[in-house]
Amino acid sequence: MNKKVLAIILGGGQGSRLYPLTKMRSKPAVPIAGKYRLVDIPISNCINSNIKRMFVLTQFNSASLNKHIKHTYQFSYFSDAFVDILAAEQTPENKGWFQGTADAVRQSMHHFKGYESDYILILSGDQLYQMDFNKMLDAHIEAGAKISVASLPVNAKDATSFGILKTNDDQTIGSFIEKPDTTLLPEWKSPVSPAMKKQGKHYLASMGIYIFNKDLLVDLLEDTDTMDFGKEIIPQSINDHKVLSYAYEGYWTDIGNIDSFFEANIDLTADIPKFNLFNRDQSILTRPRVLPPTKISGTTLEKSIIAEGSIIHGSRIANSVIGIRSRVGKGTVIENSYVMGSNRFLDLEEIDAARANGIPHEGIGDRCFITNCIIDKNVKIGDDVRITGGKHLEDVETDTYVVRDGIVVVKNGALIPSGTII
Repeated sequence: MNKKVLAIILGGGQGSRLYPLTKMRSKPAVPIAGKYRLVDIPISNCINSNIKRMFVLTQFNSASLNKHIKHTYQFSYFSDAFVDILAAEQTPENKGWFQGTADAVRQSMHHFKGYESDYILILSGDQLYQMDFNKMLDAHIEAGAKISVASLPVNAKDATSFGILKTNDDQTIGSFIEKPDTTLLPEWKSPVSPAMKKQGKHYLASMGIYIFNKDLLVDLLEDTDTMDFGKEIIPQSINDHKVLSYAYEGYWTDIGNIDSFFEANIDLTADIPKFNLFNRDQSILTRPRVLPPTKISGTTLEKSIIAEGSIIHGSRIANSVIGIRSRVGKGTVIENSYVMGSNRFLDLEEIDAARANGIPHEGIGDRCFITNCIIDKNVKIGDDVRITGGKHLEDVETDTYVVRDGIVVVKNGALIPSGTII
């Protein structure tokens, strides 16, 4: 275990752009890829990098996240490894909520300042990527840097949505601008690899992944009122300290809104997805569940992921992710959708009772058609329901579903009566 490094994973704010998926859970606890949670991504990257001491900072709807981490990341009693939750708390010095990324670390610093470490690795809890942090740490040490910022080469179209770094020939950061206007971009090109040049990616975007020398981080945060790393700490440190850009050229996406979340999940069904769940050296870890294998009867499957513990009788599932303990009825078609599944199994008595009372049970009923949709956990969808998402739909919210960017998101635990058309 690498005792030089302590990892801090930021749970993010209220997650309003991922609503309603964040109505009852924090952003890091949102289910992804049918069986994982978003927080599993940075934690798995750390464990695969032999960094096994982690704090997760959160303040909104943290119960689900606490439960997941408690039941998932259990190390040997004789090991120093841990993943601990640090929720926002009132103390005599701090009376309010976290006000930003830097403020969250400052308010929690008394919990981890005494741990043996030379470097602090700061990560986001809502990004999708696979990265060996040892390579970034080696570059940081070799360059004699005080701060390192992971950067992603992007094209001109994407550059206006990020904080853009301008680097010198030795990869140190000389200047920083937040979401530059298109007219300013010619001045913000940085040296990039030939492969990135061929793709037109001449700009380096901050990924929100940082390595700080621990002593410097304490100095920068203690007795100050800075609130954010990307907007304040990094730009203010460039002139006084050696700040290195570590260019990462693999797949990375920020799960910031419903559209990006949906796209990231559906891409997993591609023949060669951008994010590789089957990479043995960079495996994604999650809660071990004792579930039976999925049972499929009479269903045509095309480019789909089916998680364990499911019972599938649908006629066709295509370009979709079907989560754990899902039930799909006879004659149902699911296309281009993410079904998150359920937290528990239904027994036959419960199913019979629901049918006798004329109400749907958990899962998706018979003869339904569902496309361009996210179905959250524990949803009850009756028979002959049609949910047709697409750009023809305007953004709207009802008691049971939300439409965002043409994607229909059925809320956690919602009941959709038989015959409903959306």
